[in-house]
Amino acid sequence: MQQSAAAAFVASVYAHPTAASAAAGMSASAATGMTLREIPSTGEKIPVIGMGTSGSFEVDDGSPEYDALRDVLRRFFAGGGSVIDTAPTYGVAEDRLGALLAELNLRPKAWIATKLSGVRGREAGLAQFNASLARLKTDRVELLQVHNLGDLDTQLALIRDLKAQGKTRYTGVTHYLESSHDTLANVIAKEKPDFLQINYSVVSRGAENRLLPLAKDLGIAVLINRAFEDGKLFARVKDKPLPAWAGEAGITSWAQAFLRFALSNPAVTAVIPATGKPDRQSDNLRAGSGVSLTDKQRAALIEAIG
Repeated sequence: MQQSAAAAFVASVYAHPTAASAAAGMSASAATGMTLREIPSTGEKIPVIGMGTSGSFEVDDGSPEYDALRDVLRRFFAGGGSVIDTAPTYGVAEDRLGALLAELNLRPKAWIATKLSGVRGREAGLAQFNASLARLKTDRVELLQVHNLGDLDTQLALIRDLKAQGKTRYTGVTHYLESSHDTLANVIAKEKPDFLQINYSVVSRGAENRLLPLAKDLGIAVLINRAFEDGKLFARVKDKPLPAWAGEAGITSWAQAFLRFALSNPAVTAVIPATGKPDRQSDNLRAGSGVSLTDKQRAALIEAIG
């Protein structure tokens, strides 16, 4: 009887990957102490540390870097993660992610976000999305975003249609430059998508002025990209010791400090740092637990970066 019940559960997981991924993510996060935050439009909770795939998953099949990604993913899910952000324009990232999730039987635990990117027109957008599903080896994704606001009206309308069809659960818009924040603010005020993805870091804080407060007021979930400034922040703290208060905050690395800074803004739902290194994945995940940084600690971190 127990074996039959277990088999039925496994079958249900693969039949309904979205519901299963939420349940699996909640369980893993509870076991690891990973903080969960609520998506305002539904109340669903997701782990605060996700992962990106730009660069890190753009590797040759069968290469040492590809092999390392198996451990990156295993550690990610074992550490309570679930949210993975990708795009059809990130080279072969969708191909590699889909293949590895299938090989490792990890799709049921994954909360996948992808994008409509660099296309114009409804038919081109739909064709790109269907190709993404094929590469990701799935029949739906959790979040579908208009990448960098490209062909916004047409692609966002398509995403809403796909949401109505059950092909995605959430709608979103993205950008990665502070120069686009005012435009983004106008867009989310008008369109009210479920998600906003933007850049935000200890040295790029423009989103604090209007965009993050507006997202919070409107009940829009926020994903943060470029929390490490594409790795440039690490050069700025080379040979610098962590602030004296870091240990009290449970921070043991600069990566954790940078991620915790982004997460300390109350509008932020999750950060999505990309890495192809298993040890760095484990380090990133450690930023997902502990109390939020105080205003004094945030200010001290800003000063430490200089």
